[in-house]
Amino acid sequence: MKTRITKMFGVEHPIIQGGMHYVGFAELAAAVSNAGGLGIITGLTQQTPERLANEIARCRDMTDKPIGVNLTFLPIVNEPDYPGLIRAVIDGGVKIVETAGNNPAKWLPVLKDNGITVIHKCTTVRHSLKAQEIGCDAVSVDGFECGGHPGEDDIPNMILLPRAADELEIPFIASGGMADARSLVASLAMGAEGMNMGTRFIATKEAPVHDNVKAAIVAASELDTRLVMRPLRNTERVLTNAAVDRLLQKEHDLGANIRFEDIAPEVTDVYPKVMLDGDMDVGAWSCGMVAGLIDDIPTCRELIDRIMAEAETLVRHRLEGLLAA
Repeated sequence: MKTRITKMFGVEHPIIQGGMHYVGFAELAAAVSNAGGLGIITGLTQQTPERLANEIARCRDMTDKPIGVNLTFLPIVNEPDYPGLIRAVIDGGVKIVETAGNNPAKWLPVLKDNGITVIHKCTTVRHSLKAQEIGCDAVSVDGFECGGHPGEDDIPNMILLPRAADELEIPFIASGGMADARSLVASLAMGAEGMNMGTRFIATKEAPVHDNVKAAIVAASELDTRLVMRPLRNTERVLTNAAVDRLLQKEHDLGANIRFEDIAPEVTDVYPKVMLDGDMDVGAWSCGMVAGLIDDIPTCRELIDRIMAEAETLVRHRLEGLLAA
């Protein structure tokens, strides 16, 4: 299957593994790329340029296929060493960067000058148009269903993707709620050039996270996520657990007076404890509603091969069959 995205990234299949905190390590990125998709290393998880350089090198030892690096630009006091992280990407020969968070305009010149293709994550059409205007090569359009930060407009992909197709000239991929061949075919029908999967790739054999995390995703239904930090306009979709219940109770009790400091115990330094140690109730961690569509833990190759085979069956038989009928 060839789309504008497969041609742009030089990959076999229009499937991208999004950058995920304490999930996007070399093992997962390499497995996805070796299976014909685009694997992505999460830059901020590595914390320093030296560690990111080492992670890129580790990934290069595992695959000769294209890989990407996620760089999330955050509005925080102690800003990461973004110039150093970008230098690690350039020196590591990585030619694809997924940006997220703040507007990446400040960093685009150095990325573009080094021949790097940039795909920016957006939760609205207006942000997607801005990404196009500043020179991003593609966008990842993130619907309200997604795990992590869905923005504040609450537009699901059945509306957001066709709207993006109506407005954008650069290619875009569908993100949020993506899990299988149905997700891919529906995304293509609505104008996307492929799909980004996050939560689905956590529940794979190569994902270097604790088995408790994978089991929790498989056990969850589409009803088991919650939106937290909405009063702070930093909404995050997370899997429900005891810490999330405490957090939501604080939001209810404190109302408009809530501050980040009030919920810091439930959201600060959580990911290593969840993803690596398997402590499932220590805090709030991102998970998409798509957990309701996940019921196994395949290898990345098994997952991608299955998606592509079933997508072809959907297009050639079900959809063509409907026309013939």
